[in-house]
Amino acid sequence: MSSKDRPLGLARRLLTPAGLTALSITVAAALFAWGAWQRRWIADDGLIVLRTVRNLLAGNGPVFNKGERVEVNTSAAWTYVVWFFSWLSRAQMEYVVLGITLVLSVLAIVFVMLGSGRLHRHRAQAAGVSGMILLPAGVFGYMALPPARDFATSGLETSLVICWIGLVFWLLMRWATTATPSRAQILTLGFIAGLCWLVRPETVLVAAPILLLLFCVKQGWRSRVLLVVVSGLLPVGYQIWRMGYYGLPYPNTAVAKDATEAKWGVGLTYLGDLAGPYRMWVPLALLLLIAAVVLVNRATAAPAAAYRPPNSLRARWAKFQRWLHSPAAAVTLILAVGLIWLIYEIRVGGDFMHGRVLLPVVFILMAPLAMIPVRLPTREQWRSTVVRPTGPRAAAVVTLAAWIGMIAWALAVVNTGPEARAGTLTRNGIVDERGFYSVQTGNAHPLTAADYLAFPRIGSMVDAIRRTPEGGLLVQAAAMDDWVAIPPLGPIPEGGAGHTIYFINLGMPSMNTDLDTKVYDMVGLAYPLAAHSPRIEHARIGHDKSLPVDWMIAEKGFVPEHDWGLPGWIDEDWVAEAKVALTCEDTRMLLESYQGELTVRKFLSNIRNAWSYGQYEIDRVPEYEIQRCDLVAPALQNPR
Repeated sequence: MSSKDRPLGLARRLLTPAGLTALSITVAAALFAWGAWQRRWIADDGLIVLRTVRNLLAGNGPVFNKGERVEVNTSAAWTYVVWFFSWLSRAQMEYVVLGITLVLSVLAIVFVMLGSGRLHRHRAQAAGVSGMILLPAGVFGYMALPPARDFATSGLETSLVICWIGLVFWLLMRWATTATPSRAQILTLGFIAGLCWLVRPETVLVAAPILLLLFCVKQGWRSRVLLVVVSGLLPVGYQIWRMGYYGLPYPNTAVAKDATEAKWGVGLTYLGDLAGPYRMWVPLALLLLIAAVVLVNRATAAPAAAYRPPNSLRARWAKFQRWLHSPAAAVTLILAVGLIWLIYEIRVGGDFMHGRVLLPVVFILMAPLAMIPVRLPTREQWRSTVVRPTGPRAAAVVTLAAWIGMIAWALAVVNTGPEARAGTLTRNGIVDERGFYSVQTGNAHPLTAADYLAFPRIGSMVDAIRRTPEGGLLVQAAAMDDWVAIPPLGPIPEGGAGHTIYFINLGMPSMNTDLDTKVYDMVGLAYPLAAHSPRIEHARIGHDKSLPVDWMIAEKGFVPEHDWGLPGWIDEDWVAEAKVALTCEDTRMLLESYQGELTVRKFLSNIRNAWSYGQYEIDRVPEYEIQRCDLVAPALQNPR
C-alpha cells in the first residue's frame, strides 16, 4: 500500500460502526479531560485525606492526629490509593492526587461508554439489525454539569466512586451479554462489586443487588460459595480490622454527619439546587424519548415468541433465573439502584457542596444510554413514500433530533450554574465549593496546601504558631485573622508543649502544619467527642454539630482559669463542668477505645463494643451531661 492510500484506509476504518464508536469514546474522554483540567483544584476536604496519608508514610498508621485512631476519611480505598501512588512516586502529594483523580475521572467516562456500547451492540445482533452506529448522548448529561468537572480533580473520592461505578457497569454488561460467562469473568465482577464498602459506604446500594443477582443465577453451589468468598473476603476482613482498630463499625464521618437520620426537606432543596440551574428535565426528557425509540425498534425488529406459561414453581424459578442473566435484568437493576440512591441522598439531606453527592446518581441513571444506537435506514427505506411512525426512517430522525438536542443542552449549561454566587453561601447553606475557595484564595486553581495560606485565617494561624513557641490551644478570636493561644498547663517542657488547633476546617490547617500539631474540628470529623454530640436543628447540612471549645480545654489539659490565661469570653464554669462530665464511665470507655494503647485485649473489646460506641451520644452542654451521667457537679465560680 502506498503512503497516499494509508490516510484513505484509516478514514474508511473510522467510518465503520466500530471506528465511529472508538472515535466517539476517544473524543468524549478527551473533552471531559480538557474540561476537568480547566477547572482543576483540590478542596479543603481533599487535603484532609493527605494528612492521613502523611501519617501513613511517617509510620504513624492510618490516623489523622498521631496517637489517636480516628478514621476521618469516608473512603478507605481512596486513602490507600493515594498512599500507594504517593509512596511509589515520592512526588508532592497534591500533584499525585491531581493526576490520580484526573485519570480515574476520564476512565469512568470510557468504562460507562464501553458498557453502554456493549449493551446496544448485543441487542442489535440479537435482533439481526445491521447498519447501526453508536453516538455519545447520555454521557453528555454528566460531562456538561459544572460540578462533574469540578469534582473530577477535587482530591475527594468522587472520581474513585464514579470510576468504580463505570467499571462495574461495564463488567455487568459484559456478563449480561455473554451467553456462557467464564468463571473468571463472574469472579472479577464479584470482586470489584465487593469493594463497594471500601470505596464509599453508600455504594453498597449498587453492589448488593448485583452480588445478589450473581448469586441467584443458575449455577452450582460450589460456584456460589466461591463468589461469596471472592467478593466478601477483603471488605469483611477490613471491617473486622476497622472495628478493632478504630472502635467503630463505620467511618467517624458517618457519626459526625448522622448518616442514618432523615432530613427530607433539606434533601429536596439540595436536589433542586442541582436540577434547577441546569434544567435537568431537558436531558431527562430527551433520554426518555431515545429509550422509547430503542424499545419500540427492539419490539418491531424481533417479535416475541409465543408465550407458554410455566406449569410448576420450579419451572417459574428456572425461567426467572434465565431472565436474571439478561441485558434487560441488568438495565432494570441499574436504573432501580439509581433511583434508590437518589431517594437515599434526599433522605439524608444531600450535602453542603453543590451537586457533589448527586453526581453518582446522575452517572448511574444515564449509564444505559451513555451511548445511543442509531439504526441507519437502507437507501430503499429512505426513498420509500410510506411513512411509518415505528419505521427505521422515523426512528433515525427522532433519535438524531434528540441527540442534537442533547448537544444543544450541553453547550447551553456547560459554563452556567452557581458561579455567580461564588465566594458566598446561599441561604440554604449549599455552596459552589470550587468557586468559593477560588474567590477566597484569589487563585483560580488552588491546588497545594501553600495555595491555601491565602485563605482568610490560615496564614495568620501559621504566624500564630511561630509567635507561641511554648505551644498552646489556638482558637479563633472575634477578628477574622486573630488567633488566641490558650496556654497549656505547666510545667512546659523545653522546646514547648506543642500546638493544638480547634477550627471548623481540617484540610488547610493540617496540611500547613507538621504532624506533631494536633488539629481538631468542632463538627466532629476528627474529634470523636464532637461527633458524638447531638445535631443542632436547622443548622447547615454537614455542619450541624458544634462542640464548645470548653470540652477541648478540659480534655486536652489547657489552663482553665482567666488568671492563668484563659480568654475572658470562655466561661470558667463550663470548663470545670466539662472536666467533670468527661469522667462519665461510658465517655471514658469511648475515649479509651481510640486513645488507649492498642493491645489484643483492646482490639477485641473494640470489636465487641463498636456498634454501641457508634450509637453513643453526649450532651453538648456540660451541666446536662453531668445530670445524664448522674455525676457530682463541681463548685462553680458564678453559680447559676
